[in-house]
Amino acid sequence: MKKSILFFAALVCMLIQTMSVTAKDRIITSEQLPAAAKSFIQKNFPGQGITYAKVDKDFTKTTYEVRLDNGVELEFDKNGTWDKVDCNYSAVPANLIPATIADYVKKHFNGSMIVKIDKERHGYDVELSNDLELKFNRNGQLMDIDD
Repeated sequence: MKKSILFFAALVCMLIQTMSVTAKDRIITSEQLPAAAKSFIQKNFPGQGITYAKVDKDFTKTTYEVRLDNGVELEFDKNGTWDKVDCNYSAVPANLIPATIADYVKKHFNGSMIVKIDKERHGYDVELSNDLELKFNRNGQLMDIDD
């Protein structure tokens, strides 16, 4: 039994080390971003330059991280589709927020704005300017509130 536990622990350590060695994070130029990501930035954040862009590659996926001159942080999948928009202290562009979520926030948190939206497997995670975090399912129904 003791040998099995030690063997399993050693196996897990080797797997973790292998994953960290093979992960590829590197800075890229804005020209190396997928066309869809570049188009998204031009459409939703006109006039903003890219401070840096980074590609993260691991075993299962490729993601792109971008920071704009105004501090906005964006994440895209391998095709250039947005996964996360973090505007810090300013409002996320309205066209990126599903209507049901925008309506809910307007009705229940009038005066607060959505400063971050993150697509997740379950739906959307949204952060408001009052620091509340809301979780919505894919249909835009509120599932949880975290302060």
